[in-house]
Amino acid sequence: MFFSMPGSSGRQRGCTAAIRTHLPLVTEPHINRIATAVPAHEVHDAFRLFAGRQITDPRTRSAFARLAERSQIARRYSVLEPEPDATGTTDGFYRLGRFPSTGARMARFEAEAPALAAAACDALGLEREGPRITHLILATCTGFAAPGLDHWIIGRYGLPGATERTVVGFMGCQAAINALKLARQAVRSDPAARVLVLNLELCSLHLQPSTAIEQLLCFLLFADGCSAALVTAEPQGLRLDGFHAALVPEARDQITWRIGDDGFDMTLSGFVPLTLARALPGQAAAILGGATAADYALWAVHPGGRSVLDAVAHGLSLPEDALDSSRAVLREHGNMSSATVMFVLERMLATARPGQRGCALAFGPGLSAETMRFTAV
Repeated sequence: MFFSMPGSSGRQRGCTAAIRTHLPLVTEPHINRIATAVPAHEVHDAFRLFAGRQITDPRTRSAFARLAERSQIARRYSVLEPEPDATGTTDGFYRLGRFPSTGARMARFEAEAPALAAAACDALGLEREGPRITHLILATCTGFAAPGLDHWIIGRYGLPGATERTVVGFMGCQAAINALKLARQAVRSDPAARVLVLNLELCSLHLQPSTAIEQLLCFLLFADGCSAALVTAEPQGLRLDGFHAALVPEARDQITWRIGDDGFDMTLSGFVPLTLARALPGQAAAILGGATAADYALWAVHPGGRSVLDAVAHGLSLPEDALDSSRAVLREHGNMSSATVMFVLERMLATARPGQRGCALAFGPGLSAETMRFTAV
């Protein structure tokens, strides 16, 4: 409750007007550019055959074949070169009956990540932009080392030593949205900020020996990829309008990601699509900022698999063609964890019309969802 002294209303109105006049305008962060890169080796058929050779049970083999047929993936890429006979990789990193230790996988990440990061950063124009970068946000859940890729990028591209660095680790496929959320906060707090957001995942380093369907799905879905994005206050590209995070705690065991003695162990339950289809309608209003799905023309949904995309389309009652960009990225690249939704946003950045509103969604361990609203300018 507010009180006024007699005869003071005019002075108060004048004071309020003065305060309002000096309030700073809210800075609107934008994704100005996105560039992406994948390794040289196309591995989809070889990895599928390699996985199938681990299965001895006829019923499991039949179920795996059906899943492979319905994956809607044509190509995937890896830093590892498969043997022509699909018995492993040419360098012996994988062999039937012999998989590498966690240490060997981390050493391989440290060796391979810089070249893939450079491919994306070069395409972004970081050679020119580097000295102007103020913030570097790196998202990955497939490899860790210190000093790591953030230090390498600063040295390679001449970023200032005072660049503010943040590493978003182990958040799974949704980490790109978390990274963009941090970038938005940096630009809103400092309109002069120029934020490099890098998502780099080498998922193919974490395949596991198994005859279980849920583990073998990794051989069908996951791949390597990298994205680099520039986020600033300059009004071009995709304006970052808002974010929403949601948890489905009763499904917390449906996606898990843990460090084991023989690499990172992932669980991806077959119940995830059903859980999403049931949970999304109740979250739709918060995800869409009080609007409806019909108000959004652009849908950048992380293609975690064909059934995940089908579940999102069903849960949000989307038109038949709403997820065409996500399905195209799945078909051409598979699931590259956190980098994947950035591949979808790259397509939209190139083709969206000014004024079109968009929504990005990605999912991760928990079961959790990170979402983002944006507008093409």
